[in-house]
Amino acid sequence: MEIHVCPDLEALSHKATAIFVDISRKCIVLKGRFAVAVSGGSTPRRLYTLLSSNRYREKVDWRSINFFWVDERCIPKGHKDSNFRLVFETLLSKLPIPDDNIHRIKGEEEPEKGAKQYEDDLREFFGKNALPVFDLIILGVGEDGHTASLFPGSRSLEETNKLAVPVYLERPKRHRVTLTLPIINNSTHILFLVAGPSKAGIVHEILEEGDKRERYPAGLVSPVRGTITWLIDKEAAKRLENVNIYIT
Repeated sequence: MEIHVCPDLEALSHKATAIFVDISRKCIVLKGRFAVAVSGGSTPRRLYTLLSSNRYREKVDWRSINFFWVDERCIPKGHKDSNFRLVFETLLSKLPIPDDNIHRIKGEEEPEKGAKQYEDDLREFFGKNALPVFDLIILGVGEDGHTASLFPGSRSLEETNKLAVPVYLERPKRHRVTLTLPIINNSTHILFLVAGPSKAGIVHEILEEGDKRERYPAGLVSPVRGTITWLIDKEAAKRLENVNIYIT
């Protein structure tokens, strides 16, 4: 695990963009394709905008990239809170990506049906009998320690067979579909993006308080085959004292 502390969200986003470009180019050379699972939220928005900018867009073979989603709210794809809409408006709509390379979670469906359809899509792409191996998964962490739509105390954390599951939330009362923890931990590269002073407490507990780490879904993310990188801005890292970090 590597922990990089960046001065601010802008520097963090440029670092994340460079990592995305580097990993994607290497995978495309080796395998002919690159499979990434992206997240919603305010922190990765700048990453997506940078990737589609003139500075970076020509550095990537976009026709060889397959986009999946870490999770999605059960809402229409055009809803303002849709993770798909965020990524589409800031990135996908600006690039020459074939429609067949966009594997969205159908949030407009009932949660069980949406999860089943997404699992079918994952198995068709990665192989029906193999556990999917994403080349890169981009994650965030909530103040409560959740990541993707895996929340503390949720039964979905115990799922070992399904690739995607429905998540039923009372507060906020909006259901979701999420990748399961075994799929996340089977990826080759995991990239956490964390910014803002409100995240300082949970970052401290996950990265420095070893006995507390497994209380939180984000603390359970530990790839079995690959690497994990935390990119944290200065405000979110302000309580870190006893871990090895790289100052970016």
